Amino acid sequence: QVQLVESGGGVVQAGDSLRLSCAASGRTFSSYAMGWFRQAAGKEREFVAVTSWRGSARYYATDYADSVEGRFTISRDNSQNTVYLQMNSLKPEDTAVYYCAAASNRWARTDGTQFEYWGQGTLVTVSE
Repeated sequence: QVQLVESGGGVVQAGDSLRLSCAASGRTFSSYAMGWFRQAAGKEREFVAVTSWRGSARYYATDYADSVEGRFTISRDNSQNTVYLQMNSLKPEDTAVYYCAAASNRWARTDGTQFEYWGQGTLVTVSE
């Protein structure tokens, strides 16, 4: 069982930065694919970013939604069982509840269906 707790959301202005954190419980954190998803009011949940271990190449790969590529950075600190989402150049359309998720399958699809564990979410509001 993995428990995830997000923090770092808030209200910012367009162009500002925020860093979200997700603290995870569990002894096998380093083997999990960790992702960030978001859901804006009245819209479906969407993929934001993911980091997962590429065993043969021995590195953590990352992938991003086109809408955040170049502005957001996902990273992880396995010693702290924490994954981060650094969000720069925020836009009003980034306003959403941001969810952290964990998947035991490191090849988990970015539609979120293969992520078994989810946090409660943290709200990010970006004003004009």
